[in-house]
Amino acid sequence: MSQIAEPSAQEHAEGIKTYLREGKERAIRLGNRGPIRFDESGAIQGDILEAYWRQGFYVFENVIQAEELDELQAGIADMLDRAPIERDAKLDAKGRPAFGQEFARDTYTWIPPLSDPVGGTTRNGGRHPSKMVEPVPPTDAPKEVIYMMFGMCQAMDAGLRLYGHPQLLAIAESINGPDFTPFNDAIFLKQPGLGGSVAWHQDGLTHWDSPNWDEGIHGFNFQVQLYPSTPGNCLWVVPGTHKEGHVDIRAMVDGNEGSECLPNAVPLFCQPGDVTVVNRQTLHCSFANTSPDERVSLTFGFHRRSSVLGATGVLGSGEGDVYDEQRIHERSSVIAVAIDARRQRFPKEKPYCYYPFVGLEDEFRWNEHTRETVIKDYNTQDLGI
Repeated sequence: MSQIAEPSAQEHAEGIKTYLREGKERAIRLGNRGPIRFDESGAIQGDILEAYWRQGFYVFENVIQAEELDELQAGIADMLDRAPIERDAKLDAKGRPAFGQEFARDTYTWIPPLSDPVGGTTRNGGRHPSKMVEPVPPTDAPKEVIYMMFGMCQAMDAGLRLYGHPQLLAIAESINGPDFTPFNDAIFLKQPGLGGSVAWHQDGLTHWDSPNWDEGIHGFNFQVQLYPSTPGNCLWVVPGTHKEGHVDIRAMVDGNEGSECLPNAVPLFCQPGDVTVVNRQTLHCSFANTSPDERVSLTFGFHRRSSVLGATGVLGSGEGDVYDEQRIHERSSVIAVAIDARRQRFPKEKPYCYYPFVGLEDEFRWNEHTRETVIKDYNTQDLGI
């Protein structure tokens, strides 16, 4: 039997146009987007929290203001300007030593344009069982493009300050409790007409069979959007799947005539400065970006402490490690330093008070010492469940 040829980028863009439009209409009807609102205690307003737990995600509008957005965009531009000229290269496009070689973990990952690097493989615990369509890129496309960048807190000071954003940390507390812990962070790049896909998956791997399983046990991820996120380049989710346990993704795709365009999915379209919060158990993906629109999403997640303490890591740099109090404290100290870095940059803003580090603030001020002892290579201590 002959293999069906993949569509060209143009054919792919044209073929999903109706699906994208209808998905956006479904998303608008859900009613789970708007500005951040807090109650008198400083917690997220109850109707927002209810919508998050009902749908498995929420879109917060106009969170990151123009000045900070400019600094984040400049930081990303600098990371790309100083990136290796290609995979494993030691120099950037200007002949300088490429950025990131001083860190223990790779800063940049590369893939062929419009490809799906993990779908249908055993990578990431085999949680991406169904491969996405891989459109044929334009003939003048580069051999590889940057797919993700890591270590935003050490790669750019604006990224560290974002990690200490008081409103985002207050959301984390409202969802995971005041002793919440970090997960990891990554910067997703979707270059226009070139960006790769992320196959349908649920993030969690550790606690599906736990006697304490519930819809929040694997935590959540923020995505801070630096440019307009459109249905053609953004994250897509299937609402409510965080409540269903470990779903059979392969069967869902096969039951949809093998199409990755699942019928109930919705796009998390956004404006620059919007922030999405997505439950890690919610089924989600992103399609190959055959659109003309660029997407840059700063992604970082948080867990309940009870989900992490005593767990064995299964993802990323934390794979195989048992997460004890010391490991959690060391990784969480990045939050304490980030809060102080933000306080120094935005002195008129009320800093977030992170409960596990109350009384330890003077030990975790942002300075050259903590840059070397706390922030450098912090992502080798990620807490991946």
